[in-house]
Amino acid sequence: MEKSESIKNLASALILFQIKVGKIKKDATNPFFKSKYASLSNIQDAITTPLEESGISIAQFPDGTHGLTTIVMHGDSGEWMQSTYTMKPVKDDPQGIGSCLTYQKRYAIAGALGLNIDDDDDGNAATHGGSTPEKAKQKAEQEAKAEAEKRQRDLNAFIAKLEPCKSLPDLQSVKKTIPEWVLKTNEWRVAANKALLRVTPKKELETA
Repeated sequence: MEKSESIKNLASALILFQIKVGKIKKDATNPFFKSKYASLSNIQDAITTPLEESGISIAQFPDGTHGLTTIVMHGDSGEWMQSTYTMKPVKDDPQGIGSCLTYQKRYAIAGALGLNIDDDDDGNAATHGGSTPEKAKQKAEQEAKAEAEKRQRDLNAFIAKLEPCKSLPDLQSVKKTIPEWVLKTNEWRVAANKALLRVTPKKELETA
């Protein structure tokens, strides 16, 4: 946390503010965790007048990558204090970033002003990208399945390169283009052995 050289007047104003603001009402419900929480708009509505009457203002703005800076200022004395923290959403797209930023703002305001809000457990949007834990698990499984299917398609494509080979030099040339992970698979070894038998002259096989 950073602050002005003195925050004596700001501290006194914060005490007055906390007396005036009272307890923040929980006006929203998280359907996934079945818990109630105070929305950002409700918090802002609840603190606006007490802040004005106490001579305090608060500002928040994005800072860097996934960072949020919150600054609390005392109008008459110019005293201030501020803090920045980061929170990275699981899904790094506009919707995920927006949900995460809203979540950050709520808790930063509550912490900076010492708001009286009971246990608040609305971390779903920032944690699971707007989905339930079950859906997040299903999505992870689907992504893993898709990755496995892609890997198999790639393997089949590399094995298919053996088919045009008509000689041992052809096989050796193809092998140089094959990734290490493919060379270690049983499918490749079996296909490569079959190709080797196919291109090897019968006389050499009989001699062997």
